[in-house]
Amino acid sequence: MTPSQPDLSSTPWLGRLHGPQGWQAAHGGTVAVDEPATGAVLTTIGLADAEDVDAAARSAHAAQAAWAATPFDQRAAVLRRAEALLAERAERFRHWNVREAGSIPPKADWEWMATREQLSMAAALPMQPIGQVFPSAMPGRRNEWRRVPLGVVGVIAPWNFPLLLAMRSVAPALALGNAVLLKPDVQTPVIGGALIAELFEDAGLPLGVLQLLPGGPATGDAVVRHPLVKMVSFTGSTAVGQSIGETCGRLLKKCALELGGNNALLVLEDADLDAAASSGAWGAFLHQGQICMQAGRHLVHRSVAAAYADRLATRARALL
Repeated sequence: MTPSQPDLSSTPWLGRLHGPQGWQAAHGGTVAVDEPATGAVLTTIGLADAEDVDAAARSAHAAQAAWAATPFDQRAAVLRRAEALLAERAERFRHWNVREAGSIPPKADWEWMATREQLSMAAALPMQPIGQVFPSAMPGRRNEWRRVPLGVVGVIAPWNFPLLLAMRSVAPALALGNAVLLKPDVQTPVIGGALIAELFEDAGLPLGVLQLLPGGPATGDAVVRHPLVKMVSFTGSTAVGQSIGETCGRLLKKCALELGGNNALLVLEDADLDAAASSGAWGAFLHQGQICMQAGRHLVHRSVAAAYADRLATRARALL
């Protein structure tokens, strides 16, 4: 089934970003969102600049304390409502994943389901133990440590699995009482950002706790360097990840990096070649090979190399 063109007149993000007052104009202007398959303009969204990042970080910092003080069961309830709304809006998310991210419908469906799982797992986090008590040599005293929210977390998400790879950082950060600045890739700001902000607002998350800052490298750099951002979660290229890791290390910030790989598939002489070719095609061609664990090198024993190549080519031709 080919998704139909959405009604853009009702989209709250048209030319905007999501800040402490909800959907608002961006100082960085707007950016067109193109469909990779046709080059057609699908919509426009606000483009965040350094001024927007600074305002978002300050307002998120102000909103975070009250959110962290919210009882754990109420924070969990917001996550569960977000998961329920995601289930209800399956076709809306599917449409934008296909049109904006260039996903085929089965990939979009898998990403939607995996994102639901992330929300479900995150909703259970606030109910977990948050510390431990240790014995003390001093009578009447005890040693205790507790996990506490960091404050404001910056999430920089990529364009290939924009919904899932944003939500897997956004959801647990929110569940545990943090505020989040979400910077989706400028190529996928709707499925990787606007729909997520809309989802949490409708689920009852207080304004200011999650803010959307679409933009390019300059926007991401401003998020990473802002003094009120205490942790950065980045998914993307190795080169950019190295730079972010270096900056966070110098500023003594926590960071979580998932970077691109150059992965090898090994096919030995006793392999089941049909199974190997099936795995090889999946690893090489999933989402046009635009994934961080893509099997870009197939190292095949010379005794079965020709037979394996024939089987892999047959599967590749079936994709055309």
